[in-house]
Amino acid sequence: MAEVIYLLNKDTLIVKPPKKSPLVYRMIVLAFSMFCGVYICSVCLKQISRHTKPSLMDIQITEEPSERHGVKQSDKPSIHYPKPKTFSRAECADNPVRYFVIVSTQRSGSGWFETLLNSHANVSSNGEIFSLLNRRKNVSLILQTLDKVYNLDWFSSASKNECSAAVGFKWMLNQGVMDHHVEIAQYFTRRQVSVIFLFRRNLLRHMVSVLANSYDRYAKLLNGTHKSHVHSPQEAAVLLGYKPLINSSSLISDFKEMEKKVSKVLTYYNTTRHIVLYYEDLMKNWTKVKEVQEFLSLPTMDLTSRQIKIHSGLLSDHIKNWDEVLKTLNGTSYERFIHADY
Repeated sequence: MAEVIYLLNKDTLIVKPPKKSPLVYRMIVLAFSMFCGVYICSVCLKQISRHTKPSLMDIQITEEPSERHGVKQSDKPSIHYPKPKTFSRAECADNPVRYFVIVSTQRSGSGWFETLLNSHANVSSNGEIFSLLNRRKNVSLILQTLDKVYNLDWFSSASKNECSAAVGFKWMLNQGVMDHHVEIAQYFTRRQVSVIFLFRRNLLRHMVSVLANSYDRYAKLLNGTHKSHVHSPQEAAVLLGYKPLINSSSLISDFKEMEKKVSKVLTYYNTTRHIVLYYEDLMKNWTKVKEVQEFLSLPTMDLTSRQIKIHSGLLSDHIKNWDEVLKTLNGTSYERFIHADY
């Protein structure tokens, strides 16, 4: 730069100013370069900081998928503010609602468990809404029904209507939840529905209950009526009069098939927010019921049910061909079912 200035001075025929030391020019150039370098670095750092330091809104967006897809029980359920088409929530319009579904199999204690939930002042669990075929003919009908339930436009004897704090229903594995699992899992994720899986550990007791209930559908032992659940010891005693005959030749394969089905549904819905419960654990340890309320972020209450357990006591008292079943299970991995209390 100093050389250019010198040539300009030389070519313009103007009287030269007093000659300055080359060291001065070098110092000026160096200072100018340092100033430019510092300025450019500061601009770059500002640009980088804008991209690497997210705002509060950025954090919410990036964390939202992990919250929705999380399977940890400690994650809090999402809250919603539904606006029903069939009624006004009135003073409860600003009260948040949680969405849930109980996924289970018949005779796994799901009816008893649902009555427990419904004894909570602000829980509406609406039963087996997909027990009717016309509600699950195709996935479109299923999703329409789900929208109606979670919008609080589904009415049943359990509905708490405008002041529900948690709303859901019971869904059996043979009622379409397995057939359309891809679309349903996507719906649960999108609508942020919490899934409660409920199964029985003791598959032998489960089989006894299934066979006895199936027999009573036709025999109607209670004064000509069929009841899947009873509310008095007298009614339970009547149903205990029937002892099912178990097919021992297919018993092991039946157990494996039941285990396979449970494993499959857990795999289908492993990306949803869920909790896995077992009937036996709930019966033995009532803190499990508290955990369910915490899972749904509900105020903890003492929950009750009027339902009476039918097949209590020793299994040998409830199976007609007990010796044959005992022989089949002894020495197998299912031998533990013989001695279990529930």
